[in-house]
Amino acid sequence: MTRMKIRKIVTLVEETHKEIGKDISPPTRRAAAVAVIENPFAGRYQEDLEDLMAMGEELGGVLGRRCVEALGIEPHQAESYGKAAMVGEDGELEHAAAILHPRLGKPLRAAVEKGAALVPSSKKMGSMGQPLDVPLGHKDAAYVRSHFDGMEVRINDAPRAKEIMVAICVTDSGRPLPRVGGLKAEEAEGKDGLR
Repeated sequence: MTRMKIRKIVTLVEETHKEIGKDISPPTRRAAAVAVIENPFAGRYQEDLEDLMAMGEELGGVLGRRCVEALGIEPHQAESYGKAAMVGEDGELEHAAAILHPRLGKPLRAAVEKGAALVPSSKKMGSMGQPLDVPLGHKDAAYVRSHFDGMEVRINDAPRAKEIMVAICVTDSGRPLPRVGGLKAEEAEGKDGLR
């Protein structure tokens, strides 16, 4: 376990039952799990970001599992995923990159079973209450256009200046009423992360 200091974790589920007057059955569902953590390097330059990388590895599993549990599905039923981080004003963008990129993906993939495709990501600097957009893509096949999506998360009191807000999103479906063509989710093989 890392020495990570978590101030709070927020989990939410969004269900879309109707879109432009049409019923969505079953509803499309997206879950987000967001951790607000202390930034150990706030206010100073640190060459070695290993501590943040270790935190990312831990958060990938914790937040990924929370999303799957919130949706009430088995891991293999997850269809898309994404990750994002917002660093408070006393941090730097590279702190978000250290959490998101080197190690967060492997435990997230374990939480959703497989995950052959790259995990879409975004990072930004921000202050309390600012929205963080988490990009989404099909977990096994990047060419599944129906799953190009995103979920906005915000926490009214995060991130504070010396914090980082880390978000994982998982879905059990694509967008409501997809009709822009491309590979269908049920046709995806998930061997190369593309198709």
